[in-house]
Amino acid sequence: MNQQPLPGASTVLTMGILSIVLTLFCCGPFGAIFSIIGLVKAKSADQLYRSSPENYTDYSNVKTGKILSYIGLALALVYLVLTILYFGLIVAAITTGELSGEF
Repeated sequence: MNQQPLPGASTVLTMGILSIVLTLFCCGPFGAIFSIIGLVKAKSADQLYRSSPENYTDYSNVKTGKILSYIGLALALVYLVLTILYFGLIVAAITTGELSGEF
């Protein structure tokens, strides 16, 4: 049999890596966007592989990319919660008068 690389496998892996890197070093929303794209691509690649597994290789890239996308999405959600708490504390400090600007 002539096996070929699974279409989209490298894309899934790339999106998973980008989701983690962008969440940690740039900002959370970009990481969440790339992780969702990676999960959608992983689903389509997984369906294609399951229809005829003997024709394709590189399924491990799909599994790894899916795991990285889940991790990137979780990190983006943690980043979002921490950002909400940060700005919530600032608003609470301003409304209680602790940051009124008087020294």
